[in-house]
Amino acid sequence: MLEIRLLTSAATRGRQFFVTCNWAGRVSSFLLELMSPKLKKFLQSWAINTLAVGLAGLIMHNHIHYQKPVYLLAASLLLGILNSILKPIIMLLALPLLVLTLGLFMFVINALLLYFVGFLLNPYFSVDTFGSAFLGALIISIVSVVLNSMTGTGSSRVEFRRGNRPPPRDSGPGGTGPVIDV
Repeated sequence: MLEIRLLTSAATRGRQFFVTCNWAGRVSSFLLELMSPKLKKFLQSWAINTLAVGLAGLIMHNHIHYQKPVYLLAASLLLGILNSILKPIIMLLALPLLVLTLGLFMFVINALLLYFVGFLLNPYFSVDTFGSAFLGALIISIVSVVLNSMTGTGSSRVEFRRGNRPPPRDSGPGGTGPVIDV
C-alpha cells in the first residue's frame, strides 16, 4: 500500500491532505480536509439519497427502473433538488391536508416528487404507477431515516443506553422533586 502525504503549508492553512492508494493505483481511501463542511454534508446526503433510491429500485425492481448507475445518481440528485425547492412550496399549499391527516399526507407529497422525477427522466429512470411511487417513497424515507441516524447527518437521532437507570430524585422535604400546590 502506497501512502502519499502533503504536509501543511500556507496554501492549505495548516490542514493535512493525504491519499492512501493500493498497488493497482486505485484510490481506496482518502481524507480531504480542504473540503468545506457544506460540501461534505451535501455529498453525504446525496450518497444516502442515492443508496435509498437504489434500494427502492432493487426492492421494487419491476416498478422502479434505471438503466445505468449514472442515471440512478442523476435521479437521486434531481430528487434532492426537487425536495429542497418544490417540497416546501407543496407543503405550504397542502398545509390544511397535512394538519388534517396529522402529517401522513407527507408520504403522498414524497410519492408525487418521486413520480415527477420518473416523468422527467423517463427513458433512463422510470416509475410505473403512482402506487409504486408511493411504496418507493416509503422505502426511500425509511432507508434515509435509518442511514441519517447512523451517520448523524439528519436531524433525527436514535440513542441506545445500556446499564442501570439513574436513581430517582429525592421528592421528600427539602428535595428537588415535583411540587404540587393545592
